[in-house]
Amino acid sequence: MTSSSRILVAALFAVVLCATTSPAQAQRAPGAAGLGVQAGEPSGITLKIYNPDRPSYDFLAAWSFDDFFFLNAHVLFERPLAIENVDQPVQWYFGPGAYVGVYDDGSSEAGLGVSGTIGLDILLADQFELYLQATPRFELVRETEPDIGGGLGLRYYF
Repeated sequence: MTSSSRILVAALFAVVLCATTSPAQAQRAPGAAGLGVQAGEPSGITLKIYNPDRPSYDFLAAWSFDDFFFLNAHVLFERPLAIENVDQPVQWYFGPGAYVGVYDDGSSEAGLGVSGTIGLDILLADQFELYLQATPRFELVRETEPDIGGGLGLRYYF
């Protein structure tokens, strides 16, 4: 595990710890912004603009283990998921997106592609959202090749 991955895992652990020990102070409202971290492939900083009855928007500034820094954006269509004996709201979501980035493999070439995402999220303590997602990608500029990523993340809504 690289040092940046260790830092991201430690930050994610600290946010989870705060989520389980802090009292709820706010509720996720339409238009609320959720800021957090994602660990996985890719790892990075995430921002989500939540809209319960319209598409939500998800942004990720991330780095990939193959030396690629990129910005990713998705439109999310969220649907409630009824799970027995679970009191917290659970949703599944999907949506199209795109990404642009720079390779840090000595070439400093730009990459551009389309992507999609599918995942599950659960609202914890009214202002924390825990999510797990898969993100298939298809690069259009630099190379034309498919890839799949995904991650586990946590956002705080303010």
